[in-house]
Amino acid sequence: MKLLPIDQTYVQDVLFRLLNTPSPAGYTDRAVHLVADELDKLGVPVELTRRGAIRATLKGERSSPDRAVVAHIDTLGAMVKALKPNGRLEIVAVGHWNARFAEGARVTLFTDIGVHRGTILPLKASGHTFADEIDKQPSNWQNLELRVDEICHTQQDLMRLGVHVGDIIAIDPQPEVMENGFIVSRHLDDKAGAAVLLGAVKAVTENDIVLPVDCHPLFTISEEVGSGASAALHQDVAEMLTLDNGTTAPGQNSSEFGVTFCMADMSGPFDYHLTRYLIWLCQEFQIPYQRDIFRFYRSDSAAAVEAGADLRTALATFGIDGSHGWERIHWSALESLAQLTAIYMQSPPLFLRDQDDLGPRAGFPMQPA
Repeated sequence: MKLLPIDQTYVQDVLFRLLNTPSPAGYTDRAVHLVADELDKLGVPVELTRRGAIRATLKGERSSPDRAVVAHIDTLGAMVKALKPNGRLEIVAVGHWNARFAEGARVTLFTDIGVHRGTILPLKASGHTFADEIDKQPSNWQNLELRVDEICHTQQDLMRLGVHVGDIIAIDPQPEVMENGFIVSRHLDDKAGAAVLLGAVKAVTENDIVLPVDCHPLFTISEEVGSGASAALHQDVAEMLTLDNGTTAPGQNSSEFGVTFCMADMSGPFDYHLTRYLIWLCQEFQIPYQRDIFRFYRSDSAAAVEAGADLRTALATFGIDGSHGWERIHWSALESLAQLTAIYMQSPPLFLRDQDDLGPRAGFPMQPA
C-alpha cells in the first residue's frame, strides 16, 4: 500500500460538472451518464441496474472477498403537488430538507414537453404588500409556492405550458470556490463524495496499482429517499465503505478538515473491525481524522443492511457545514478522503473468512475484552 497523489484539478472539475447536472432523486439519468462516461475514460468496466445505479469493477488479484466503495449522485429536490388558480404551483420536498432553505431558491421545472425556470417563494413574499406579516408566517412547505417565469396567471396558463402534478423540480446549486479552499454550494451531499470516489479510481488506475482483491465503485441514485445501495451490490461483497457528508455543527465532533468517521448513526453502530481498520490506515499514512456519531442520519450502508445484505460497513465522511441547506466544505477534507479511499482499495481483505456467506467459527475475529 502507498499514498497516491490525488489529481485535485480533476476532482474539482468532476464536482462542478456534477453540481451543474440536475439530479434530484427520481431524475438522475443525466448524472448517471456523466459518471459512466468518466469511468469509461478511466478504462473501468461499468454495469447499470435497471434504474441506473452504477456498479463498476476494479479487478484484483483475487475476486473474493471483494469490497465496494459507494457514493450517491441523487440530491434533494421538489415536485409539483398542485396547479393553483393563481398560476403558481404548490410543491412538496423530494428528500428531507427544511423549507427555510427552499425560500428564494432558483429552480428548473421539468415537464413532459419542456423546461422552465422559476423561483420558490413564500406565500407572502412582498414586504411592500404584507409588511411585518412576511416575518410571522410559518416556515414550512405548505407556505411555499413556485413562481414559474412564464406568462401564467391561471391554472389554464400552467396547463398550456404542459405542467402536471408530479413534475420534477431541480434546485440550482450556485457553487462557489474560494481561494482559501472552501467550497460553498447546494448538493455537495453527496456529489463531493462521488467526485472523491472518481478521484481515487483515477489515482489507482493511472498509477497501475494491482489491487489485492476486486473493488467495486458504486454510485447510487436513491439515497436521499431511503433505498440507496440496497439494489447495486454484488452478492459476494464482504466489505463496503460509504463516502458521504459529515455534519459539522455545535455538539458534533466532525470537522471540515480531514476524514470524519461515523461510528454510529440512527441505524446503529457501523462495523467495529472495518471502521477501526480504516482508522488505523489513517494513522499509518498520517491522514488527519476524527470520530463522530450522527443521531439523525442514515446512508447507503443502512439501506444495504436493512435490505438484508450481510456485509461489513463503514462510513467515512468529508465535514460539511449546513448540511441539506447552504452547504460548505473544504478542499482538504476531499483530498484526505480521496487518499484514504485509494489506500483502502490497495489494502488486503479484512478477513478471508468473509468470502463465504456462512462458514466455520475458525477465523472469526474477537473484539477486545
